[in-house]
Amino acid sequence: MPRDRPELGGADVVVHLAGAPIAVRWTARRKREILESRVAGTRRVVDAIAKLQPAPRVFVCASAIGFYGDRGSEELTEESRPGTDFLAGVVREWELAAQGAPVRSVQLRFGIVLSPGGGALAKMLPAFRLGVGGRLGSGGQWMSWIALHDLVRVIRFVITSDGLHGPLNAVAPHPVTNAEFTATLGRVVRRPAVIPVPAFALRGLFGEMAGQTMLASQRVMPRRLEVAGFRFDYPTLAGALQHELSADL
Repeated sequence: MPRDRPELGGADVVVHLAGAPIAVRWTARRKREILESRVAGTRRVVDAIAKLQPAPRVFVCASAIGFYGDRGSEELTEESRPGTDFLAGVVREWELAAQGAPVRSVQLRFGIVLSPGGGALAKMLPAFRLGVGGRLGSGGQWMSWIALHDLVRVIRFVITSDGLHGPLNAVAPHPVTNAEFTATLGRVVRRPAVIPVPAFALRGLFGEMAGQTMLASQRVMPRRLEVAGFRFDYPTLAGALQHELSADL
């Protein structure tokens, strides 16, 4: 993580993606780490940018759709109000820290990033490849996702789009329910996906984290990206999974 001027000297663009993992049971200590790694870490980057001459053109900072909290089937855009839970509070402070940069600043609210190399999909794949995957809880919760391929393209797009600033939803235009997500993943890996994980079991294993991530419903739309002219290579889940998993199929 950049801490001082020499590490960023000469940079035309700064992209900051750091943050402690959230997919673990949250203790009081872990929650402090989640908050501080994002907020204090971003403030250090912003302070370093402020000292640079010449200054970078743009600062792109990761954010998250956790900003919205658990919202059922409500369609969410960048204009939607924030949630009220722990993760929503973290994201609000995170974005405020990033907006303190003295250059054009973009906060990309990531959805679930589809990549077999890490994140939620990588954790799900072993069970699904064994044929023991299935929906989480009722399966009715909405999941907003983006292929890693398209996320890289989004980052490039906002870097070169001088009129874009502030928060943008980095999600594909077709969110799905968890039941649809798991059924589609099962079809792509050619395995059944019929063994559900009850909500009470997830809460027993992961506590508060389960309720704000795995069981939370967030139907998020990439409104500002689409208005700006961005077009997704993989707008549908089946196509995105097939692309991201093509080397393993």
